[in-house]
Amino acid sequence: MPIPQDAGANALKRGLLRDDVYTRLRDAIVDGTFAPGEQLRDLELADWLGVSRTPVREAILRLSAAGLVSAAPGRSTTVAPLEVKAIRDAQSVVAAMHRLAVEQAVAQLTADDLGAMRAANKAFAAAMRAGDADAALAADDEFHAIPVRASGNTAIATVLDQFSPIIRRLERQRFGSFTGRASVTLHSRLVDLCESGDIDAAAEVSHETWQSLQPLLDTL
Repeated sequence: MPIPQDAGANALKRGLLRDDVYTRLRDAIVDGTFAPGEQLRDLELADWLGVSRTPVREAILRLSAAGLVSAAPGRSTTVAPLEVKAIRDAQSVVAAMHRLAVEQAVAQLTADDLGAMRAANKAFAAAMRAGDADAALAADDEFHAIPVRASGNTAIATVLDQFSPIIRRLERQRFGSFTGRASVTLHSRLVDLCESGDIDAAAEVSHETWQSLQPLLDTL
């Protein structure tokens, strides 16, 4: 897919942090705006986002480290394909980090946090029924982000920021074959266990939630 032509709508305000450029390019890869194998040219991307080439180049380096693009000196930069090993590796790391986050968060979660998790799971279930991939993944992100924030562990958040997009990319592209029913049930159990203060059981369910992606991996 070529660079979108709606530059006016996508232009970033001058002075925004480099993270904003990274986030926009990362999301464009995850949602399929930029397809696997597509060449990415920093000048075109800079024009699209309304920024200089420097933050684009820095974002591409981060995307390469995250496994979302393939870049090498003197060679073109392309969107990385969906590779089974890279996705399995990322799944293992993401599952472990969410388990650790829940272990550290249970004692910190407030009634408002638990209510927000239930609301996010309700939104997730509704989006799955409606077949709205973007809304479902956004709600799922919000659900899992709550214990991550409550844990206060910035190292966990940093690792998840790097590897979660690889998983989301698979989910987005295989959304039609993923019912999400198991996740809705597991989410509900997780909130109940967090509310009861059962740290070990809550951590185990969190890990199980991310292991439920196995059917998606089997489609590759």
